Amino acid sequence: MSYLSKIAAILSLAFAVAVIAPQARAQVNPTAESVSEDALFQALGTEGVVSGRVSIPDQSAGNLIKPVNKDWALLHGNTVVTLSVLAVIGMLALLTAFYVIRGRIRVDSGLSGRTILRFNSIERFAHWTLASTFIILAISGMNLIIGKSVILPVLGEGAFGTLSAWGKIAHNYLAWPFMVSLALIFVLWVIENIPNKLDMEWIKLGGGLFKKGVHPPAKKFNAGQKVIFWSVIVGGAALSYTGFMLLFPSIAGSFTDWQFYQLIHALVAAGLSAIIIAHIYIGSVGMEGAFDAMGSGEVDENWAKEHHSLWVEEVKGGKSASGKGAATPAE
Repeated sequence: MSYLSKIAAILSLAFAVAVIAPQARAQVNPTAESVSEDALFQALGTEGVVSGRVSIPDQSAGNLIKPVNKDWALLHGNTVVTLSVLAVIGMLALLTAFYVIRGRIRVDSGLSGRTILRFNSIERFAHWTLASTFIILAISGMNLIIGKSVILPVLGEGAFGTLSAWGKIAHNYLAWPFMVSLALIFVLWVIENIPNKLDMEWIKLGGGLFKKGVHPPAKKFNAGQKVIFWSVIVGGAALSYTGFMLLFPSIAGSFTDWQFYQLIHALVAAGLSAIIIAHIYIGSVGMEGAFDAMGSGEVDENWAKEHHSLWVEEVKGGKSASGKGAATPAE
């Protein structure tokens, strides 16, 4: 090829590049005009699920990417976290304010030194099993919600990873004694927790919690305790059912069903945790003599008369009729 031919070929190539390059740049833009992630997922199907092949019976395990999970992730990471924190912190703040204003609820007539059996050993065993398992379940569950943002920076990755691993094991296995004790509590106390007309009077007087010297009549369980009881039974049943579905996702159905169960599980747990915090407060520092009911099982007679006067009459009447002694001196 002659020298002039080579020059002509180079000029022709340069001319072709000058004409074609702008058109190529107009068609392919790696930034603003590239195919978006959402457009790609739309092309993959109605839900945009990126799936692979698995050899196990649960074929949904092969779903690698589900774009619709973005909405669930935002709901779980923002709304659920906010509501959970507000429920717990809000109840703690409310109880703190109540304690500062009202103080500890004392026995107005003073302790008598005589006690009445309020809860037997079986009732106390069921209560403490339910209480202890729920507290561990609540703490380990809360760690899943706010652990990365609150606990991880404090403990570090190693300690937080170990804590979360053990928390997961505890959460999975302690759910079973929680459910058993929940059923036992229901059988033991459901009859005495059926609402009646006395409950309205108790509610009108605020249970005597806000004013000294006010003691509305009540049987073994007053209206406030009945609210706690049914909250625990209904909330505990909801947690048990949804928790079972979370443990066995193949039974739960599709991944949207699993997400629904997870959402209900978290919200019910937050609400029930707030209620249990109030219950713990009243049963410990909030009311004089209340802890004895689940501690030794025996309560002071004056405490019982002020908070459960009709129950005291029933107990004394029953013991008198049977020829047994009523209250016994406290040792």
